[in-house]
Amino acid sequence: MTALQAPTNIVNVSYAQTGDSVHINELGMREMQQRVWEQRQSRYLLVKAPPASGKSRALMFVALDKLYNQGRKKVVVAVPERSIGGSFSSTELTRFGFFADWEIDDRNNLCTPGPSMSKVQQFVQFLESSDAVLVCTHATLRFAYEKLPASSFDGAVLAIDEFHHVSADTSSSRLGELLKGVMFGSDAHIVAMTGSYFRGDSVPVLAPEDEAKFTPVTFNYYDQLNGYEHLKSLGIGHHFYQGRYTSAIHEILDLDKKTILHIPSVNSGESTKDKIEEVGFILDAIGEVVAAETDGSNVLRIRRRDNGEILKVADLVDDTDHLARAETLHYLTSVASKDRDAVDIIIALGMAKEGFDWPFAEHALTVGYRASLTEVIQIIGRVTRDSPGKQHAQFTNLIAQPDATTDEVKLSVNNMLKAITASLLMEQVLAPNFTFKTKHGNDDAPRPGELHIRGFKEPSTERVRQIVVTDLNDLKATILQNDAFVKAAAGNLDPEVTNKVLIPKIIRERYPDLNETQVEELRQQVVVDSVVKNGEVKAVGDKRFIKMSDKFVNIDDLDINLIDRVNPFQRAFEVMSKAVTSQVLRIIQDTITATRIEITEEEARLLWPKIQQFAKVNRRQPDVRSDDPIEKRYAEALLFLRKKKRELEAQQRLQES
Repeated sequence: MTALQAPTNIVNVSYAQTGDSVHINELGMREMQQRVWEQRQSRYLLVKAPPASGKSRALMFVALDKLYNQGRKKVVVAVPERSIGGSFSSTELTRFGFFADWEIDDRNNLCTPGPSMSKVQQFVQFLESSDAVLVCTHATLRFAYEKLPASSFDGAVLAIDEFHHVSADTSSSRLGELLKGVMFGSDAHIVAMTGSYFRGDSVPVLAPEDEAKFTPVTFNYYDQLNGYEHLKSLGIGHHFYQGRYTSAIHEILDLDKKTILHIPSVNSGESTKDKIEEVGFILDAIGEVVAAETDGSNVLRIRRRDNGEILKVADLVDDTDHLARAETLHYLTSVASKDRDAVDIIIALGMAKEGFDWPFAEHALTVGYRASLTEVIQIIGRVTRDSPGKQHAQFTNLIAQPDATTDEVKLSVNNMLKAITASLLMEQVLAPNFTFKTKHGNDDAPRPGELHIRGFKEPSTERVRQIVVTDLNDLKATILQNDAFVKAAAGNLDPEVTNKVLIPKIIRERYPDLNETQVEELRQQVVVDSVVKNGEVKAVGDKRFIKMSDKFVNIDDLDINLIDRVNPFQRAFEVMSKAVTSQVLRIIQDTITATRIEITEEEARLLWPKIQQFAKVNRRQPDVRSDDPIEKRYAEALLFLRKKKRELEAQQRLQES
């Protein structure tokens, strides 16, 4: 095998290993669970925390308090797939200091093999019985709801895991319709849990007026990873290939690391359309198949080509034998989750994402762009679990470079842009949060983690403060994956237009309940937070400087007008510029130009002073055929304004006559 090529890491973050996020208090609660416990009296509770942070046990603590102390009679826990149901099995909590244990009878565990209709009947029987706790899949909950009135959930606690599966579009989401029905048709308490509140499509999880009813608890990636004991660093990067990915997989697959390899969907451009053959190519890149395990699972023993060592590789792609795949999944969840030597590589397609627990996993290698940022976060979460002996975790996205000879250049370019911007968002999620304050004259020195900015508008209402504290990263995700914004990210829009026109438009669409003052306050939070987190900070003597638009600015001199002149997500294009060939970069530029955002009157008027300044400095008007995307945009704005002027003059002449 040829020498491995290291991925181009966009993110490379080191953490303090404080141990805070995994240490438990006198009730047996970790840091995140303590935050949730403080809000246990809330009727509607929304818990946003990364994979492996302990959401399932946080639910147990709250649900037991609601059963014993808040007058609730039943708890229904719904998970997206059967394999996740094990996270909510009977758990001894009193041993660690809590007042009760989490107990569930086998008959109320509906995450077992069997026909859906019989499970619906068991669900109905549970509601009529004196039993307290039931675990089922989202599907079973939906089917049961079709046969029951919403009032059947009176006196119950409904807990929905992986809450991003819900959609505010109740016409296309039965789970969203169910949630709305239970909220308005019963007195049920609801606990919603998710590793990412962002769905990856244009539809929000909850309508703003419904979301406002929930008490949010947020525990971010930085909180979790900085408080680990063993895992010290995390890298997120990409590796480009040409041709078929199966011929390049050996360049990036590190056989010395415990790896989860996700092959592309058969409907994607990266797929060869034969998933079984793809697994065969991967196995051949690893080495020679020696034998299969004797338990009937798809776990293979393979002798490495490079050094002859035997690796255990689990195949979750081959679904021709359902029993064998079920045995493989059972082996991974019951044996491999506890024994480091039980498996070395897992090859999967749609599985081993949400709720999959393999704490020894070090490398998540994903082929092809994933349309949902939620899916990216879930996959990264497979390797960010704290485990003895694991100091570094790595997520690598293997992406196809656009080929000028193909007919899918536009799709490939947009996919690449989105993959990069999604990674850049994760870079921000993994960094510590800053608190921004308005600078008044000669302020006192800011506290640690606090920045004072002239002209900055702090949140004036509780609604904006809540969004900033609990939803800012999800808002950035919405912005970064907006099609119009992706096209703007490569620098063909003036930064001030991006910040003052495009971002507010997206904010208004996501939060239609906000007025213009609130939109502006939130816009400034997004822009400032993004610029500061993406900017390189260095100290010179007792002063600190931050790099913005290739210049270092004294942090004490930060001004909102100065920040608004910086494209907060320009790094997306800079990353690609360093990673792809000049030919591919030209394809990207041409494709973006061809699919540019149509200019609006608001943007054109904002650009007019810049057009005048351009003409003054260059002693000519901007050229629409220029290779400089900013000059080209100025020229388009100028043409638009001239057209508007002609239309107004024609209208005035018509009125005068």
